[in-house]
Amino acid sequence: MDKRAELAEFLRTRRARLRPEDVGLRPFGGARRRVPGLRREELAQLAGVSVDYYVRLEQGRTQNVSEEVLAAVAQALRLDETEYTHLRNLARPVRRARRPAARAERVRPGLQRLLDMAEGVPAYVLGRRGDVLAWNRLAATVFVDFAALPPAERNWARLIFLNGEVQRLFVDWTVKARETVAFLRLQAGAHPDDRELAALVGELSVKSEDFRRWWADHNVKEKTHGRKAIRHPQAGELALDYESLRPIGEPDQVLVTYTAPAGSEAEAALRLLGSLAAAGGPLSEHADRA
Repeated sequence: MDKRAELAEFLRTRRARLRPEDVGLRPFGGARRRVPGLRREELAQLAGVSVDYYVRLEQGRTQNVSEEVLAAVAQALRLDETEYTHLRNLARPVRRARRPAARAERVRPGLQRLLDMAEGVPAYVLGRRGDVLAWNRLAATVFVDFAALPPAERNWARLIFLNGEVQRLFVDWTVKARETVAFLRLQAGAHPDDRELAALVGELSVKSEDFRRWWADHNVKEKTHGRKAIRHPQAGELALDYESLRPIGEPDQVLVTYTAPAGSEAEAALRLLGSLAAAGGPLSEHADRA
């Protein structure tokens, strides 16, 4: 990934979201404006840096940008915490030192046991590229039988954009898809030298017009918590609350769990699906147990 180009596009798209009147400025250069959003001169004024310095920053021609400057730019652009983290990742100097080959992502045995013991909670673990590294039986029943998929297809981004069965599960697929793109964009900023991640982005850009369009928005989003409506072929529509947790010692992995409000129809449906999963025999064989 070309970090200079990524930094330039990220800052431009963030500037385009704001108008001078949104930040208490009089429009620079009169009412006629050829481009949407704040101009570089206006952003520099808000951040308290020279126009020349900001232009060099946006073009990736600065080295060792101070935290104070980045914080000022982030505040001027009204970045949230995740966007600020992304900005810092992109502004870091490129390290040319030779890096060791990336090791295969695996889930700790204790974390796998936790998944297996959470019988009434669909849960899975994602890696840095959105690969589904481990899951429990109920997650395979609610979403898709991960064990039946080739390892390369056990990736949420591929499933969301290229798998019709998974696409139909999400009542608001567009929201889920855009969140997936934003998560990958955040990961790409944190791991600019990850060739497999770059290849995944390239593949999806070629195969999905939606992915290609939303990738160009440069939005970033961390996986946190919220509610998703699932349209299950056997249990009907389920409103499930999800939580995303990062295991200590594994900063590139995310444990995602889904629960239903007590006494809700979704809770009863999860119990039904859990019974169906239990009737299916022993737990499916997971790729990371080898």
